[in-house]
Amino acid sequence: MEIANTKLYSLSLREARTWAFAALFIIGNIVVPQLCHMIPKGGLIFLPIYFFTLIAAYKYGIKVGLLTAILSPVVNCALFGMPAVAVLPSILVKSVLLAGAAALVAHKCGKVSILALVAVVLSYQVLGCAFEWAIKGDFMAGIADFRIGLPGMLLQVLGGWALLKYVLKK
Repeated sequence: MEIANTKLYSLSLREARTWAFAALFIIGNIVVPQLCHMIPKGGLIFLPIYFFTLIAAYKYGIKVGLLTAILSPVVNCALFGMPAVAVLPSILVKSVLLAGAAALVAHKCGKVSILALVAVVLSYQVLGCAFEWAIKGDFMAGIADFRIGLPGMLLQVLGGWALLKYVLKK
């Protein structure tokens, strides 16, 4: 499917390129958070663990998205202790919600648009924050991404749009 020079795919788990793309996006989700954590509260502000999950699922479909969504936080936690084990369930839920929302919206829209990416980011954040609130029993903890992570959400939308539309055309 091609709209505005950007192709969207739905890859199978049997394809080697599914695993290759997932590996590249996982590496991105390992490197970028490490860079963001050099800034005080950088992880909380920029929400970097989600960026390449968004790209993976929107561009290459649910399978690449879910591989990236699940393996990125787990590998980061195992290698660097970030995210901390205590917050890993919330991050995994949000990552999986993001992968599902991105793949669904890409499939339904068939194109890359800022409005579509806003819908993806808001949907995974609202549902994820509700889950976090339910787990922690603390509303303020549940909405933490909306209180401090707005720059990260904006980067996901605008950076994701630019990367999908202009860099990953094929």
